[in-house]
Amino acid sequence: MDDADVSYLLDDQIGYVLRRVTQRHLAIFSEAIPEVTTTQFAVLARLAQMGPLSQNHLGRETAMDAATIKGVVGRLARQGLVATLPDPDDRRRLTVSLTEAGQALYRRRVADALAVSARTVAPLSPAEVEQLAALLARLT
Repeated sequence: MDDADVSYLLDDQIGYVLRRVTQRHLAIFSEAIPEVTTTQFAVLARLAQMGPLSQNHLGRETAMDAATIKGVVGRLARQGLVATLPDPDDRRRLTVSLTEAGQALYRRRVADALAVSARTVAPLSPAEVEQLAALLARLT
């Protein structure tokens, strides 16, 4: 084993640590909000905040690539939580909007989503949460 092998400790690698934190957050989220996944809830939240968006714009606003947003929107549409319509100016483009059921689910679960975020960072002090958020924002 050379020095590089010895110096690489998995538990010290940022990607590994972030994945572990993400796994913990996903478990907390799925327990609190079983109706949708975190990515699906992100779509509902962005549509609630911004109103109808083209599927492409929605993908950019939720940090999802074209294939991922297409799948997420398709699953939400099958659940009756979003609707898609051809854009009147460009029939090739889909506009995604919340349905009444999607709006209701978002409103009903937004407090739970805030509680999930609070539970995820609960081991940290308020100052540490603020510092973590600032540091992570610099990495995006």
